[in-house]
Amino acid sequence: MITYSFTGKVVLVTGSSRGIGAGVLSAFAKAGATCVLHFWDDPDGANKKDADALASELRALPGAPAVHTIAADVRDANQIESLMKQVKATCGGLDVLVNNAGIIKDRTLRKMTLDEWHAVIQTNLDGVFHCCKFGTEILRDGGRIVNIASVAGLVGFHGQTNYAAAKAGVIGLTRVLAKELARRQITANAIAPGMIQTAMMGEVKGDVLAEYLKAIPAGRFGTPADIANAVLFLASEESAYVTGQVLPVTGGWV
Repeated sequence: MITYSFTGKVVLVTGSSRGIGAGVLSAFAKAGATCVLHFWDDPDGANKKDADALASELRALPGAPAVHTIAADVRDANQIESLMKQVKATCGGLDVLVNNAGIIKDRTLRKMTLDEWHAVIQTNLDGVFHCCKFGTEILRDGGRIVNIASVAGLVGFHGQTNYAAAKAGVIGLTRVLAKELARRQITANAIAPGMIQTAMMGEVKGDVLAEYLKAIPAGRFGTPADIANAVLFLASEESAYVTGQVLPVTGGWV
């Protein structure tokens, strides 16, 4: 088993109160990182409840890693600029930025509303841009950016014009960042998850999931831990010569 040490490193994972983000942040905490747990403070308070519960769980780990919780809306550039300033003031800077926050609002092009289009683009693409723009201002030289894209951004799926377009945009953004930040020895890579067992997958109809499962050579859906393992590699010193790449984590599906 490969183990990584991120002791002395500061890691921010957006949308890390649950799902893939929570799995990734947990892996960094277990590897000794100072963790910034980001969440969107939704009106019903569900994300804050999940964030507080995860923070308590991580603080109870052996070695008691530092965990800071910060609420911000990735769609709002001013809030993200403020978030990064808070990370700088609290932690001294940033070593790893993982852009994970995202939503889905699936519908065929004919039925998709303008609000559904804009909501996904603003969260899944504009949000990544905001975090990268202001995050690179506090990211130390030699740092890492890992953007969570999707296999949908590589192949496209029925009913996901908004989601596929946003994730394809994230991939393009990542490749440009890799070139622009190389002089600072900062790497930028993207991970394209396949079907991962999270609450978001619960929004997919059962018969559709069954067809997806048949197409996955590994014979199972992925887990947040599968994504976390890939993220830790791309955030490690061992991946210093890997940048501008897209890593599908799909069980061989695509």
